[in-house]
Amino acid sequence: MELCITTSSTTFLPLNRAYASVLIPLKKSTLQFKNQKATLTSLKFSSFSRLIQPQFHRNRYCVSASAASSVAVGPEMDKLPANIKVTETEEPNSRVRLNVEVPPAVCEDCYKRVVNEFMKQAKIPGFRPGKNVPESILLSYVGKQNVQKATVESILKRTLPHAMSSVTGRALRDSVRITTKFSEMEKNYSSLNSLRYDVIVDVAPQVKWIPEDGYKNLKIVVEIDNDIDAQRAAEQELKRRHKSIGKLKIVTDRGLQIGDVAVIDISATTIKEDKSNGQKIPDTETKGFHFDTEDGDKYLPGFLDSIGGMQRGETKSFPLVFPESWRQENLRGVNAQFTVECKELFYRELPELDDSIADKLIPGCTTLERVKETLLQKCQEVEQTAREQATDNAILDQLHKMVEIDIPQSLFEEQGRQLYGAKLLQIQANMKLNDEQLATLSSPKAVNAYLEDQRENIINVIKQNLAVGDIFKRENLQFPTEELVKEVENSIAEFKRNKQEYDEDHIRDQVQEVLEGAKVLEWLREHAEIQYITR
Repeated sequence: MELCITTSSTTFLPLNRAYASVLIPLKKSTLQFKNQKATLTSLKFSSFSRLIQPQFHRNRYCVSASAASSVAVGPEMDKLPANIKVTETEEPNSRVRLNVEVPPAVCEDCYKRVVNEFMKQAKIPGFRPGKNVPESILLSYVGKQNVQKATVESILKRTLPHAMSSVTGRALRDSVRITTKFSEMEKNYSSLNSLRYDVIVDVAPQVKWIPEDGYKNLKIVVEIDNDIDAQRAAEQELKRRHKSIGKLKIVTDRGLQIGDVAVIDISATTIKEDKSNGQKIPDTETKGFHFDTEDGDKYLPGFLDSIGGMQRGETKSFPLVFPESWRQENLRGVNAQFTVECKELFYRELPELDDSIADKLIPGCTTLERVKETLLQKCQEVEQTAREQATDNAILDQLHKMVEIDIPQSLFEEQGRQLYGAKLLQIQANMKLNDEQLATLSSPKAVNAYLEDQRENIINVIKQNLAVGDIFKRENLQFPTEELVKEVENSIAEFKRNKQEYDEDHIRDQVQEVLEGAKVLEWLREHAEIQYITR
């Protein structure tokens, strides 16, 4: 039997903000006895490194998710008639074991309180409610075993906050549990009139940089997709818009050539070592596919050359090998026999690309030059955003490789639930899951399977988050207060528009996490040596 700490209230941030896929545990905490370790029975998100003592620096970051949290444990501490003895032992995974020894004086005081409470509430025949009842009669009426159980619970509730005082400011939310069986504590108390129990708690992990302060001299190589080159993208977009206002006409007197659009059926089978056909490749089967020959370089190498010259109604069969760089891993290096049937064949009749069609290309533009300038400007904005995002991703990827962190299990599970919950939100938005499907995907079995499958990724995300929080603290970074105020106001406005309840303090914390994270990335971009290469 273990004593677990559970939160009883949550609130949601708006789902369409950068820091929005977060649930923040609020206010109340209750002590509950459970017969086994708590499993992942719900998807819960929490803010990053929210520590017990307000004066302790709180690392906050929310690029992908949040990480460690902690809350005050149990009720307020009251004064004990004698000091308890607590022995602290460090264990792997940033875990601390507390061996608690409660002296007889404390146990006796708790016993008296329990007896007095029973006297107030018990309705014993022959005695008026609230009047003193001989202890022997009370025990006989209530049951000595019940009084003993209540006494042990009282001892735990009163002494646990004192026992936890040595880890205040370090304990992580929902990680505190008493590992000693309740039956053992009853037996110990009954025979010795004292109590011993063990508490295990996860604490905020330390960030160790390798090398020390290595983040100050980052050397980053950022791969940029060739498709986002502004000049190239603008030319392609102009071409796409030009084709969109053209007309498709049926080809009747020739075969397929560059510039045409073919409607084709495609199928393929694997080729065995003896050159015979093998199994069908379902991923390749397509009916009525509109193949634009001008986009032929985006498809399987050799495919366009193999169907060149095909006429309407013709079928061709030819072998091709999927390259090792193919996006679908299961097809890389596969030797396949393709069969293609040409259903329809069209050519484009395009208007002259000049000022006369400028308004059709972009409403409001009067010249072709203005169309090109507008498209280039938009593509430059897209390119800049993509470069910044790629840079941030490369920096974060580098950070998790430069830190050693003994990650607590509770932190791993919390981060995993955060990522899995975000994934479910995305699936729900795309597929509109029904209640039964959502229940299946959010079951403990599904969550645990995700945690195991994505263990390495979850650990890397935690390392990134903790590394960023550590940098913010080390470098004493700041951001304008008015920026925080503005973002908080925007968030609250969204809550009100969606008619959702909110807690302003927690919204402020979440916004601050995002701003701190952005400030760290800005600082790292300025101090890193960054090389951009096109792929």
